[in-house]
Amino acid sequence: MVDWMTVVQVIAKVVVDDTGLQSEIPVLITEHGVVSSLVDYLLDNHHLSPSWQRSVIQATKLLLEYMEANQQHFSAPRDLFQAFASRLYTGTIGADGLDPSGLGWIPASRQTSNRHVSILIGLTDYLADLYDAPTMNPLMTASTYDQRLNYAAWHRRNSHDFLGHIKNKTLSESVDQARNIRGRRVLSKADDDAIAFPEKLFQAIYMNGFGGATDPRCAVRDQLILIMMHGAGLRESDAQHLWVVDVEDHPLIEGGAMVRVYHPEEGKAPNNWRSRKGTTTRAAYLREKYALISRSLRQGNKRVGWKTRLVDHADNYIELHWFPPRFSVLFMKLWRVHIRYLATVERHHPYAFVSYEDSVAGQPYTLQALNGNYKRALARIGQTVSKSEGRSTHGHRHAFGRRLRKAEVSPQIIRKAMHHTSLESQKIYTAPSAAEVSIALTAAGERLDELSASGKIISPFNDWAEVLPEAPEAFDFPETRYRAKKS
Repeated sequence: MVDWMTVVQVIAKVVVDDTGLQSEIPVLITEHGVVSSLVDYLLDNHHLSPSWQRSVIQATKLLLEYMEANQQHFSAPRDLFQAFASRLYTGTIGADGLDPSGLGWIPASRQTSNRHVSILIGLTDYLADLYDAPTMNPLMTASTYDQRLNYAAWHRRNSHDFLGHIKNKTLSESVDQARNIRGRRVLSKADDDAIAFPEKLFQAIYMNGFGGATDPRCAVRDQLILIMMHGAGLRESDAQHLWVVDVEDHPLIEGGAMVRVYHPEEGKAPNNWRSRKGTTTRAAYLREKYALISRSLRQGNKRVGWKTRLVDHADNYIELHWFPPRFSVLFMKLWRVHIRYLATVERHHPYAFVSYEDSVAGQPYTLQALNGNYKRALARIGQTVSKSEGRSTHGHRHAFGRRLRKAEVSPQIIRKAMHHTSLESQKIYTAPSAAEVSIALTAAGERLDELSASGKIISPFNDWAEVLPEAPEAFDFPETRYRAKKS
């Protein structure tokens, strides 16, 4: 029976002044209350993404739980952290299936373990710079979790031991920092195969998958998002940041749509809007007109991230490039229907895609709802979600990249169409599939035989049939082989 209390993670609204603004961040709560030093760390780094905040919370929670469960075994923070880092990778359950510590951790991947170690280095660096905690032994006394974190930072500052670095006066500051606790080397991966959504399934998921939804408003909404992903390579999260005012007639494609998706915070507000203090960003627009914060800064299922780093314009937007261009025409036809449907619900925000269910009607559409509807759309055509086979929302972006490559579009144009910062970034999206490699090598093998027969090159085997082994009799039946051996 484990007698230590679990650390609980919750979302909290933190007020730091009298401005009326609240910071929504994840926090850890223990029997001693909120881990305040962790709150300070997150507030001081509020400009970093919510996903980074969640990573900090998760890693710190694991460390504190490990400290609590194993406080009687360690007297030095460095020794504890070495054991902690090892248990991330190995798990805490023994070969007999038992775990006296009560943690019940299963082995994490190298990548996950390394991420936890790295994120904790940043936290203890911060605490070491901010606090100068007194000497104590938190692992042997019933001290608070804040004290334990602060002691780790104090020990780091005074002995360079916890997550320590090796000091060498003869080396410069740029090269003498070496962590004692290092992550394990992750495995190198080849380009993913079969990750693109199968082109042969697109019409089915469009017509009968999403098109088979009971509510036509939901069908049109999801078909529009599908077209943006499959026909323009847009990420599913970026599509959720589209505002109604962001769609116009395309100047170069007759009957088509010109779609611009703005950065959720830094994008320029519509119609030359300015705040009372002259700010022109969408973050300011949302705050002043709707009392909302950008979806990229929210927590939980209301959050929608933004991954695109390269924008097309100083107004901080990306413009969708359709391929083939017919997707642009299809989008505009559906968009006109969507706008009429959108007028049937009350909205208090500028977002283009909303939910139509009674309990959340008119609220911004969530990624969780989209993924659920995507799964149901695949089920309607007899398919299931499978990232390894490309049947996922992100698989459509891969399909877009491979379609461009197969059409022999130049890498520079592909980079622009997919909004990549470099040509290196798009390799995974344009890499040949295993099937393409197999077909290409089969054809190359036939050319090799022809060149070998003409004497132009030397083949590994002059006569392939001569080196092929013959299958022994009764090879698959051990009892028959045994009788044949006896005879």
